[in-house]
Amino acid sequence: MEATKFNFEDLNVYQKSLEFVDSVYNVTNSFPKEEKFGLTSQFLRAATSISLNIAEGSGNSDAQFNRYLQMALDSVRECVVCPTIATRQKYVTEEQNDDFRKKLVELSKMISSLQKYLKNKTKA
Repeated sequence: MEATKFNFEDLNVYQKSLEFVDSVYNVTNSFPKEEKFGLTSQFLRAATSISLNIAEGSGNSDAQFNRYLQMALDSVRECVVCPTIATRQKYVTEEQNDDFRKKLVELSKMISSLQKYLKNKTKA
């Protein structure tokens, strides 16, 4: 039996955001235990917030969806800082930080494109 799907689950940006969350979970599993309620928690909350805002906003009007996409974009920017701090603390390598940054740039572009699409759709 196939599970019921929601429309937002078909969005590429949503799928990419879930892949990003997976990578954050994989990397933060190796962070020191004393970071559990610090950087680990913050990074995971910011990463999951991207997916959550895309999902939450998708069922609303285009204007409301755009507002949630803006919050997702804010979370993307927050996620840039977390691996930067982790690199400075030697929790992740420069290569891992670069990988996170590439994924975040891609997510940022995808979210911005969706925002532009929604704005243009409203004008038409």
